[in-house]
Amino acid sequence: MTAEPTTTRTVELDIQGMTCASCVGRVERKLGKLDGVSASVNLPLESAVVTVPESVSDQDILDTVKATGYSAQLKQPAYPKTRHDGGGSASGDDPDPALDGTGPQADSHMAHGGTSSQLRPRLILAAILTVPVFLISMIPALQFPHWGWVVFALSTPVVTWSAWSFHKAAAINARHLSSTMDTLVSIGVTAAYLFSSWQLFTDPLITEHVGMAMSEHALYFEVAAVVVTFLLLGRFLEANAKQRAGDALKALLSLGAKEATVLREQDGRRVEVKVPADSLAHGDEFVVRPGEKIATDGFVVEGQSAVDTSLITGESVPVDVTVDSTVTGATINTSGRIVVRATRVGSETTLAQMGRLVSQAQSGKAPIARLADRISSVFVPIVLVIAVLTFVLWLVLAGDLESAFTAAVAVLVIACPCALGLATPTALLTGTGRGAQLGILIRGPQVLEDTRTVDTIVLDKTGTVTSGALAVTDVVVLGSQDRAHVLALAGAVESASEHPIAQAIAAAAGDHPPVTGFHSAAGGGVRGVVDGVVVIAGRAGWLEENNVLLTDAHRAALAQEQDAGATAIWVAIDREVAGLISLKDTVKESSAAAIARLKALGLRPMLLTGDNAAVARLVAAEVGIAPGDVMAEVLPEGKVDAVKALQAAGATVAMAGDGVNDAAALAQADLGIAMGSGTDVAIEAADLTVMGNSLEQVAQAIELSRRTLGTIKSNLFWAFFYNTIGIPVAALGLLNPMVAGGAMAASSVLVVANSLRLRRFGK
Repeated sequence: MTAEPTTTRTVELDIQGMTCASCVGRVERKLGKLDGVSASVNLPLESAVVTVPESVSDQDILDTVKATGYSAQLKQPAYPKTRHDGGGSASGDDPDPALDGTGPQADSHMAHGGTSSQLRPRLILAAILTVPVFLISMIPALQFPHWGWVVFALSTPVVTWSAWSFHKAAAINARHLSSTMDTLVSIGVTAAYLFSSWQLFTDPLITEHVGMAMSEHALYFEVAAVVVTFLLLGRFLEANAKQRAGDALKALLSLGAKEATVLREQDGRRVEVKVPADSLAHGDEFVVRPGEKIATDGFVVEGQSAVDTSLITGESVPVDVTVDSTVTGATINTSGRIVVRATRVGSETTLAQMGRLVSQAQSGKAPIARLADRISSVFVPIVLVIAVLTFVLWLVLAGDLESAFTAAVAVLVIACPCALGLATPTALLTGTGRGAQLGILIRGPQVLEDTRTVDTIVLDKTGTVTSGALAVTDVVVLGSQDRAHVLALAGAVESASEHPIAQAIAAAAGDHPPVTGFHSAAGGGVRGVVDGVVVIAGRAGWLEENNVLLTDAHRAALAQEQDAGATAIWVAIDREVAGLISLKDTVKESSAAAIARLKALGLRPMLLTGDNAAVARLVAAEVGIAPGDVMAEVLPEGKVDAVKALQAAGATVAMAGDGVNDAAALAQADLGIAMGSGTDVAIEAADLTVMGNSLEQVAQAIELSRRTLGTIKSNLFWAFFYNTIGIPVAALGLLNPMVAGGAMAASSVLVVANSLRLRRFGK
């Protein structure tokens, strides 16, 4: 009997109190012990994404985290809610505190034991008191009789109040029989302080004399105070830096309009009413004036304008919109007054979808990060053992208590694995946030690994390489009429049709006389009377149905246009062939440069299309794709087979497309890239989404993903290298604990600063 599949759901948590990679590992392991539960914990965001079976309640998850020694609560959605979803979440109906600045996310959460505002007073006090402690202890000329008691008094508030977050976290973890980096700091600082206090109280005259060099006394108050000050400074800088790393997502989520001017029926007439944007419902029509943000996704029902979409797509050129044009919430109306009918509201909007994708990517983990997690889970206990062994060996082999103590404290302080815990998430936070600003959405950390391995990119022609919109490229005159007259009459009769080809011809003709007696045949053509003459336009079969004779010379002209890659439409005036109108799907201006950029990234671009081979070869030649890398006349259902064939030949394939018929191929590819101008189903199937319609963004997305992965790797290298070198040096007694504290704090700041360089990507 086959067991029924277990349904699962996703729970997002805010977790407070984590300070390092060891904390992350503990929470993940504890949650993972629940049956069917898996968790991914993010240190800088102090959040977790937990996949749970229906049999496990939210309270079970919260209780498990609390039993691990940390506080937790259900995360409010980081995107607007639709008023039609019941308005609820597991945590209530209140507004999202992450957006109004009052909730646990309001300051990028706790940053390793506190926000920058919480850390500031403790850091200031520590700095003020540590400076005289350090100067008196280290500079003999500044000493005075019994200076040790003054140093003791000054360092006590630093070691207790300023360092309280370290001691509190260490105590909480000790109660759960575990350890983190705070354990190392707390033990090291406390040991230095208590050892020095013991020396001072057992020998009150130890500092009776002045001018004592450091080697002439056994007081280490300056070590305890300086280490605390350095670590607080590092955490303060780290908190500020991490807050900047998360600013991109916050900015993205705050882009939406706050109000909308809705049209309501009152007393038989339509009046304008100001309402909150998040109260809009499906079908509401609202007015957008020049300079205003469009409140939500919809389509234009009245007016025409140009819309600045740069906030969403990253493209700077405004897009012209008219009746029936779709528009996206948070974009800006630049010129005319338009009326928009809402089609997506609340959590359904493009902006909300972007927010969800970015949040998911930032909450996940790249496979490379799992190595750091495995190491950090056993790192702190190993360091504690090394510190004890260092103390014992120095004491046994050298017989020097002070040297043994100094070396052991240095090991504890230098080994804190902060940088390991920050290496991956800070880079992800910054990289995905910068991507969102550029209109690039990275679905998850796994995508970063995939972009590194792909070697072939398959490009769907229509809508990806080309604009997907036909335009008139030539008018071939085959009768006595001149070119302009043929186009004007054809434009007049085609203007009454909704077909894309008809609209392209009408647009090329511009102003034209009116048409009467209009008639159309689906897939055939149109007929009407313009200026007293019968005008027929369409395919050959349509002309023959209307008794228009096509000669061999006419058919030769058609073949010539088709060989040139054009779609050709016949035009007959008073049942005599007057000419051919040629249309082509124009190549986007950015496509050639984008394909050159893809090649520079080491990718082999291939063109995939359902068009005939002649059209495909011409497009390929125009954008720089080799003739042998063209796959033409591929039916929609054959796109998946084309990708599979490349994979079977040993290629690691990326696929870029925008249509419904691209979705299956995007899912089959090793890396699916959806053009954001395309359909929801294509975006849902993809790993990367570019919100614009430029192929340049595809190259930029791959480059950003690779750059983010490279930053993660360099961060991890530094973190591993730092600890690998630092611990042996400290154990050998070659590292003063004060220097160790500064180096440890600097390593965390360095990792975050390295990640912040991604904010300049594309500038």
